[in-house]
Amino acid sequence: MDFKGKVVLITGASSGIGKKTAIQFAKKGSNVILIARRKQKLEEIANDLKKFNVSTLVCECDVSDKSQVEKTAKLVLEKYESIDILINNAGFAIYGSVFDLTTEEIESQMATNYFGMIYFIKNFLPSMLKKKSGHIVNVASVAASFGLPGIASYCASKFAMLGFSEGLKHELKGTGVGITVVSPIMVRTNFFDHPSFQHMPKYSPTSLSDKTVAKAILRASNSPRLEIIVPSVVRGAVWMKNTFPYFINPILGMAFKKQLDVKKTSFILLNLHLKIH
Repeated sequence: MDFKGKVVLITGASSGIGKKTAIQFAKKGSNVILIARRKQKLEEIANDLKKFNVSTLVCECDVSDKSQVEKTAKLVLEKYESIDILINNAGFAIYGSVFDLTTEEIESQMATNYFGMIYFIKNFLPSMLKKKSGHIVNVASVAASFGLPGIASYCASKFAMLGFSEGLKHELKGTGVGITVVSPIMVRTNFFDHPSFQHMPKYSPTSLSDKTVAKAILRASNSPRLEIIVPSVVRGAVWMKNTFPYFINPILGMAFKKQLDVKKTSFILLNLHLKIH
């Protein structure tokens, strides 16, 4: 696909993967719509994109709020009539056991990571189908294939995203509209800035840069594949997990459960310290 002149909408565009993705598309001459809750950050990015001589539109929007998404979609479609590429990138995680997390904390992850994607697809898919072209890119995670202790609710939201995308891909066959999921391993962004991760090691030596994932999203925007795993070598681990779950699942479960237990111990010790002093 020649991205020059294409209209690209990116959620979660105020930082990290979303910001780098906006830059990558602007370099290709695409017109970029920046969506996030932090308007000031979006305006700073839009200002940086001026050097590429492309059109930008900043929209302050909480993707988990259906009414806000509807208002944003109306504004976008009034200006562009339709978009060419929809990138559902907004997402976050709260670390903790299912027992310790509140129901509201679990719901909030599903609301942003899964339903936020649904709201944008429902609002922009009709115009894509009308012109018989377009591509949806849903940014998930390798956690869409591995249920892990400590991030069970986050994994659930990404499992849901992948399952929904696969079903929708079958429905879109022959329409001219495509859909691809990008599933990276750990990425060096502000994802781990949430207080729940404060006692966790933030990044591993194998973690990816947000620019690497942004380039994968660019490839996905013109791909017939359902899922692009980044890096591709991790696809082997997914295959192993699905083929030999009785062997792989206990190993992964023990490793991540150990981290969760360490966090709980640190929390208990901190509380004892506070009570003593």
